[in-house]
Amino acid sequence: MSRTDVKTLLPWLVAVAFFMESLDTTILNTAAPTIAAALHVAPLSMKAALTSYTLSLAVFIPVSGWVADRYGTRRVFASAIGIFSLGSFLCGIAGSIHMLVAARILQGCGGAMMVPVGRLTLVRTFERRELVQALSFVAIPALVGPLLGPLAGGLIVGYLHWSLIFFVNVPIGLVGFYLVHRYLPDYRTADPGPLDVTGVVLFGGGVGLLSYVLEVFGEHTLGPREMSGLLMLALALLLAYWHHASRTDRPLLRMDLFRTRTFRAAVTGSFVTRLGAGGMPFLLPLLYQVGLGYTALQSGLLIMPQFLAAISLKFTMPAVVSRLGYRRASRQHRPHGRHHRALRRDRRCHARLADRARGGRLRLRLLAAVHQHEHAGLRRPG
Repeated sequence: MSRTDVKTLLPWLVAVAFFMESLDTTILNTAAPTIAAALHVAPLSMKAALTSYTLSLAVFIPVSGWVADRYGTRRVFASAIGIFSLGSFLCGIAGSIHMLVAARILQGCGGAMMVPVGRLTLVRTFERRELVQALSFVAIPALVGPLLGPLAGGLIVGYLHWSLIFFVNVPIGLVGFYLVHRYLPDYRTADPGPLDVTGVVLFGGGVGLLSYVLEVFGEHTLGPREMSGLLMLALALLLAYWHHASRTDRPLLRMDLFRTRTFRAAVTGSFVTRLGAGGMPFLLPLLYQVGLGYTALQSGLLIMPQFLAAISLKFTMPAVVSRLGYRRASRQHRPHGRHHRALRRDRRCHARLADRARGGRLRLRLLAAVHQHEHAGLRRPG
């Protein structure tokens, strides 16, 4: 294939994998209460199935770059899709929460190789001036998955069996495996060097233990002393990796990248943003279904608008970034000057109106109680 044909087909190949992974996560969020009832566990226990996948991603993503350089992007990407599809099939036949968690860990192994290796292939194929447009195109199917996932999850658990939530990934994975194995460019490094095994143990152990501490924090299964000890051990492992990476020629993750201001700002901002927004796709379906009594389909319809807004921005952001630059575009969402003061006045006004409304409702309740008491006194025989 010519380089032009590769540039035309490659974004579609990577988008298939991104779509499959994003669809799987959002479908599972919507169906979590139904799956919990089928597996005879509490709905909040389903977070183990979600965090186990994230934990697997955190442990295996750092290895994906070395594996791609060692064995080639085509072989690793195709294997990742196969592993993810196999994990999806095992999730569908899971009969207990423990088996589901184990299958989700296997899914995470595949997902950890899919997304980074796909983006690595795009970076090595497209020139810098073409890269923003290519990444934006690949991100659109990754947003279509969350857009369709809540609705599809509600329809499946409402009218079919919950296992189809995972089985839907199998045919998509088979098509993606064939296309990737046949058409994806095969990039590799002549001398990738040895794998930083010490870095894998330190970083993987630290991140995994930290994720476990955050997982059991709200369950109160461990005492404060045990939680503090595990947290200190996780931080010690991460600090040990930082020290190890500064003294190794080829570390697992290059910590000197944080000396680059743009990289440091992007990672820090992304981390803080995900602290607040990361739990919403899981918490909102629980609120709608368990707290408010909505059906899974109604819950999915209520979640769709936020992903619809996100995908609409993908069409406009490349032009905005090209015209304004990354810094000015990232500041547009911040309220400044008179607009900021107007927002604060509106908040105070809404607070006063809410207080008056609550006071008015209280007065109405008191008047109703007095009226009822007087009415009862008039009816009492003298």
